[in-house]
Amino acid sequence: MTELLLHERQNIIRKRLADEGRVIAADLAQEFRISEDTIRRDLREMAAAGLCKRVYGGALPATDDGGNTLLKRLSDKPERKDALAKATVALFKPEMTLFIDAGTTNLAIAQAIPAGLPLTVITNAPTIAASLMDHAAVDVVVIGGKLDRQSGAVLGAKAIQDAGSFRPDLCVLGSCGLDIDNGVTASFFEEAEFKRFIALQSRQVIAAVTNEKLGMPTPFSVIPLAKVGPVIIEHDADADIVNTIAAIGVELIRAPAA
Repeated sequence: MTELLLHERQNIIRKRLADEGRVIAADLAQEFRISEDTIRRDLREMAAAGLCKRVYGGALPATDDGGNTLLKRLSDKPERKDALAKATVALFKPEMTLFIDAGTTNLAIAQAIPAGLPLTVITNAPTIAASLMDHAAVDVVVIGGKLDRQSGAVLGAKAIQDAGSFRPDLCVLGSCGLDIDNGVTASFFEEAEFKRFIALQSRQVIAAVTNEKLGMPTPFSVIPLAKVGPVIIEHDADADIVNTIAAIGVELIRAPAA
């Protein structure tokens, strides 16, 4: 592709964000045959204008102040989250004690627990607890504290204190981003702090990750990938990212096509 004018590049980037849910600076630089510094400058300008959200290595679509709330995310690609949920609940065994973290993919996982499968589910997400109220075989334990409305999670010192009483067999960790260098990441500090604590309390940690979060870290590190496994990914997850993660020995499970 020959070099394009600034506004032409940015229009292409905006369309790519709308179509694919993310852009990678290195890929854009190669496609446009310009330097990564130029692409990063484009992304900074677009972010300043409210046209995208900068993240390490690239950008995500812009959201308004209330645009990334839990209620909005509930309606985002439900069929893909259902496919991830189906692959994840296959890992649950009778009489397990699970921690299911907040998040819309994890809500789909809770809703996919088969009827009659006896489990104890600990959660810091009121929506997940509510979804299991009529599941007669599942005992539900709700962690207390202050609710963060954007994440849909109970966070803070009281939540961490409550979580210290548990040693889950399996932690279904919510991920705001996941990549080889930063591991599982979260969008803000208190969220990362709680996730890290409960992950370290658990005997095994797994994560189900939608395509837009794979290879796209968010600002706060939770745990390295070496402490997570398996990672459940979508059937059409980016092959280069998947191969890089698999190369360091992380077990990956592909969900069925939605």
